[in-house]
Amino acid sequence: MSENNYSRRKFLTQAMLASAAVATPGLLKAGVYQFKAGDKVNLACVGIGNRGGEIIREFYKTGLANIVALCDVDMEAPHTLDILKQFPDVPRFKDFRQMFEKIGKQIDAVSVGTPDFSHFPVTMMAIKLGKHVYVEKPMARTFNEVELMMTAAAKYPKVVTQMGNQGHSEANYFQFKAWTEAGIIKDVTSIVAHMNNSRRWHGWNPQISSFPPAEKIPDTLDWDLWQGHTQGHNYHEDFVNGQWRCWYDFGMGALGDWGAHIIDTAHEFLELGLPYEVTPLKLDGHNNFFYPMSTTLSFKFAKRGNKPPVEIRWYDGIDNLPPIPEGYGVQGLDPNIPPPSNGPITPAKLNPGKIIYSKELTFKGGSHGSTLSIIPEAKAKEMEPRLPMVQASPSNHFANFLKACMGEEKARSPFSIAGPLSQVFCLGVLAQWTGEKIVFDPKKKVVTSSKKANELLIGPPPRKGWEEFYKV
Repeated sequence: MSENNYSRRKFLTQAMLASAAVATPGLLKAGVYQFKAGDKVNLACVGIGNRGGEIIREFYKTGLANIVALCDVDMEAPHTLDILKQFPDVPRFKDFRQMFEKIGKQIDAVSVGTPDFSHFPVTMMAIKLGKHVYVEKPMARTFNEVELMMTAAAKYPKVVTQMGNQGHSEANYFQFKAWTEAGIIKDVTSIVAHMNNSRRWHGWNPQISSFPPAEKIPDTLDWDLWQGHTQGHNYHEDFVNGQWRCWYDFGMGALGDWGAHIIDTAHEFLELGLPYEVTPLKLDGHNNFFYPMSTTLSFKFAKRGNKPPVEIRWYDGIDNLPPIPEGYGVQGLDPNIPPPSNGPITPAKLNPGKIIYSKELTFKGGSHGSTLSIIPEAKAKEMEPRLPMVQASPSNHFANFLKACMGEEKARSPFSIAGPLSQVFCLGVLAQWTGEKIVFDPKKKVVTSSKKANELLIGPPPRKGWEEFYKV
């Protein structure tokens, strides 16, 4: 904080008014390329190891993209080598700002496969330069950063945006849409969402009173650049390579990781918007640094037109299973659900997924692209003749983004849709972090129950030199 030339009050004021700010000199929009038949999208990739590498391979497999730049703060570390071998002649950068400065004119679109907290500056710079953006879920770490990303996307409407909740282009998306339009899914009053597999921080000591001690920084890693706009931390191996997800300062825990794959279609097609209240019902192992060993949260959404109020209850933790309704059926793993990011999925007591309760029907669903079924089985057989035809997906999530860049399709998870969903997770994380009930005004977008929680919507001021990204 002592190194930052912004006072908290000044930063809070500027952040809340950022949507009215002018574009920062040097980051003016360069214009969006108009594609012709046979063109491919020139894609620059920020984050090339671990999940970032998987994203690159998926984009390349579509046959619709040229990989024109690789950018990573830990270039040539072991987890980046496979991508570097696959694209040996592609220009390499450690700093995304230098990448845009040196070869920006060659870039049509950007994939962002970095830790949650670092999505924001890359995305903001790309949008202002007129580059289409695909960013992994959740969109950003703080509520305000998501708000600014939505504002930027609205200001530059020719820029295509897509959040990486891949199931939004698979069978679950088209089924939920068709069933909602046909009136099969209606009058929903309650949703139970659950992810009960082991997480990276499970087994850590929740009685800690400080961050872990400093360790030697790997030779390949630019630690200062890794931290980006955040307040400074000493390097430790439990901050990098997926471990960032464990910490409030860097990641969004199980909710931000899996909520985007479980709640996404219900949030969009039930038009839930933002909750007016988020209550922590269970926070086992709560501390000020990393996520609880198990969490139960209650999100309450108001009535929307003729749609009744909805409560979503989120359950995570190995032994924190939700109540299972009679007639639920098989609880084992669904092969359509990918494993968690920390390795092969282990036998679980319950599928990651959701149970949707309406006034007349109950639906059982999984995660990602897994489709819904009506339970119990007898009710499903009775309803079968009335179920509508469901469109097959014309493109997976990666091809959908690239085709949207070329004007052939519309992105299915643009920031206008993914932003409010990501903000739901931000509010849930505030309840986990503070341990308090969050009372929220969805219209004014402020927390009314706690000054501290309201300030956490924005978070601390950025480090010196990173302020420009908070201006739209």
